[in-house]
Amino acid sequence: MAVEGQGSDLVQVVALLGAAVVAVPIFRRLRLGSVLGYLTAGLAIGPFGLRLFADAQAILHVAELGVVMFLFVIGLEMQPSRLWNLRRAIFGLGIAQVGVCGALLTGLGILAGWPPAVAFVAAMGFVLTSTAIVMQLLDERGDAATPAGQKIVSVLLLEDLAIVPLLAAVAFLAPQPSAGGWTERLTAIGLAVAAIVGLLVAGRWLLNPMFRLLAAARAREIMTAAALLVVLGSALLMQLGGLSMAMGAFLAGVLLSESSFRHQLEADIEPFRGILLGLFFLAVGMSLDFRVIAEAWPTILAAVGGYMAVKTFGIYVVARALRTDHREAMERAVLMAQGGEFAFVLYSAAAAVGLFDARINAVLTATVIVSMALTPLLTILLARLMPPRAPDMTDVDAPDELDGHVLMIGFGRFGQVASQGLLARGFDVSILENDAEMIRSAADFGFKVYYGDGTRLDILKTSGAGRVRAVLICIDDAAAANRIVELMRSEFPLTALFVRAFDREHALHLIAEGVDYHIRETFESAMTFGEAALVHLGVPEEEAAEITLDVRRRDQERLELQATGGIYAGTDLMRGNAPKPGPLTRPKRRGQVISGETAAPIDAESLPDGSTAGT
Repeated sequence: MAVEGQGSDLVQVVALLGAAVVAVPIFRRLRLGSVLGYLTAGLAIGPFGLRLFADAQAILHVAELGVVMFLFVIGLEMQPSRLWNLRRAIFGLGIAQVGVCGALLTGLGILAGWPPAVAFVAAMGFVLTSTAIVMQLLDERGDAATPAGQKIVSVLLLEDLAIVPLLAAVAFLAPQPSAGGWTERLTAIGLAVAAIVGLLVAGRWLLNPMFRLLAAARAREIMTAAALLVVLGSALLMQLGGLSMAMGAFLAGVLLSESSFRHQLEADIEPFRGILLGLFFLAVGMSLDFRVIAEAWPTILAAVGGYMAVKTFGIYVVARALRTDHREAMERAVLMAQGGEFAFVLYSAAAAVGLFDARINAVLTATVIVSMALTPLLTILLARLMPPRAPDMTDVDAPDELDGHVLMIGFGRFGQVASQGLLARGFDVSILENDAEMIRSAADFGFKVYYGDGTRLDILKTSGAGRVRAVLICIDDAAAANRIVELMRSEFPLTALFVRAFDREHALHLIAEGVDYHIRETFESAMTFGEAALVHLGVPEEEAAEITLDVRRRDQERLELQATGGIYAGTDLMRGNAPKPGPLTRPKRRGQVISGETAAPIDAESLPDGSTAGT
């Protein structure tokens, strides 16, 4: 029987992993995001799909550790000084958004016929946005560290803090207060304060010395265990104090954010965080109860539509009132329009004290889960409906009748290096770039860079493309580079073109277009890299230089053959490490390398570690 039970558990583990491995890549390929993939996979294997799991709530309880670890990692990136700089966003924007949205949603609940206390708790539960979903979507879009993303993170932190007074409010609003009365409430407040003080003391005086001792032991697995201990221990301490587990992990992360062990901790936690967070989304998908939806679908449909619409309106109004532009306000409103995982905690507490009956609890829980599932779809829809984001042109100039010796298009890593020799010789270089942030960053290092899209003929004309002696195309987009070459050859055929080639195929295209000079963006660095490796392996510098020269000659010869005979021409000029058919000559001494070509003997004693090149 034990074996059968273990086999059943293993089937469930395989089902969880298999569902995620299949669904997430498909949804990401369809550009629907990984969150929606996890939710769909959970729905497919849950009680209302293939029925591989009967109790989704049990999995959801374990998977909440993913949210805990996620907030610990966020805390590691939030130094106290940075968190202090966000205080206005946390306690200003956060309180305003929670207050306005809570009031609007409470009013909606009262209009729907619910008692004021029930309407208030239902509304405040929905106000608490899903930290897991929002942060995952921000990470996938690369917006978590942007100013707009930091405002959203600030509001999420305030909402996590809000669960504490909201749970206290549920106790006050209970129709039948507990016998303990004020004594019990004061005791709960004392435990919460003690938990926070205990965590701050441990973080300030115990954690760093502990990690120094463990690092001295040089046991990697113990460091990983200690990282997990810190995350789970801080979460447990907060839970015992009646507070949010996720907030405890976040505070622990903040306390360790300036530690020299920060990067090691993040690397140790990351695998667990990713797996458990994915498990959380799977569990949310499993928790969608179709029986409740079938029985009360008009109520749930109205609640989802009404709550999300009103919350979106409230977030947008607050954002605009605080002078946020329309686009950022819309993105924040749609991203945060759903309920979150803390709503489950609040609704369960309300049901436990008799404030909610079973039907209201089930309907509200289903409403939150449906809203969480809809959020990735709504963000995708908004991205397609909104016009492309206009770049911030503050302190950025557009080109206007520029006049210089050289026009450089693109000022990334390649362009910055290429410009140095020209500037050292005194040439006047006009630089064009379409990334406003790059332009502002370059200004800090003494460069004057103009904003403009080099693929537009009018921009090329105002940038002086017809008057310069040479145009240097240094962008890393092959298609855009080809478009610029086409425009230059058509409108300014006498101007010399120097082009950065993305790869060999792109280089062949540029040869066909007749550019004056091209170079594959990694070729020279790779040649230097290989030559340095030869010298380190004991090859004399003169011989290494000769070998590199021969490789360069072969490459050029092969490129010329490919220009007329296609991409596979001249393959015999490449040296490969795959065995070639034919008789092999047995080496006369140890250390002789055998290949399909004539083997070059290697002096085994010249290798730095005294090893030999085996046959």
